[in-house]
Amino acid sequence: MKKSAWVLLLFCFACTSKPKAPIVHISLADSNRSVKFKGIDYAIISEISRDSIPGIWESLLPVYRLPADTDLKNYQPVQHGRYTLKDSAVIFTPDTAFVKGQTYFMRYYQFKGENIWDYIKGKKRLGKTSYSDLLIKL
Repeated sequence: MKKSAWVLLLFCFACTSKPKAPIVHISLADSNRSVKFKGIDYAIISEISRDSIPGIWESLLPVYRLPADTDLKNYQPVQHGRYTLKDSAVIFTPDTAFVKGQTYFMRYYQFKGENIWDYIKGKKRLGKTSYSDLLIKL
């Protein structure tokens, strides 16, 4: 009886799903002069929109120019611009216009879902934040 209870309990905990990170969608807006980011967690957007620090959006959703040698991707300067919030989407308009035919990428840092067991199991390392690079092709 105890053995079947343990098996049932193990089955129940094994079948629980992990919360997934939000999927961020990128689209071009305003005649390919701006980039629109949708799917970012609304709690993050609402908190940051109340903040008055000017560079906060640039630290959360930085946009970079993709170099020809992708090994140099981590050393690219940030593409500066204006971030606006419209209908739960963030719209980025660069200071210098996007170059047609050039590829850009947005680095989306994922801070959710980290716990101590990720570090113990070796899935994550201290000082390393997980991120996704999303390509923007013009």
